[in-house]
Amino acid sequence: MSNVKKVTKRDNFEEVIKIATELGRTDLVEFAQHEIELLDKKANSKVATKTQKENEGLKENILEFLRDNSNEMFTITQLQEKVAELEGLSNQKVSALVAQMVKTEEVKRITDKKKSYFQIAE
Repeated sequence: MSNVKKVTKRDNFEEVIKIATELGRTDLVEFAQHEIELLDKKANSKVATKTQKENEGLKENILEFLRDNSNEMFTITQLQEKVAELEGLSNQKVSALVAQMVKTEEVKRITDKKKSYFQIAE
């Protein structure tokens, strides 16, 4: 797999600006600059949804539990049993939340004989 940089809309509009400037096409330059402004506006307007906010709270509950039990490792099922806020949530949901924390290196994953355990990252 090669490390090819994905060309974004912003990259394309910046290239249009360069080419249009060389050709003296101020109308195209203004158009591309306006499109970049719209992209910036859209990127800055992202607000967390209700579910995302709830998930952040759940992740904080998991982290707090793992910090309190920092010398132990837990499976997803054990986390569901021991963290009251996770009661009633599906195994897949809790697994997805923990996977997000593994990705951000807040939690580490240890695999032993096809069984995954999680603990707070040091």
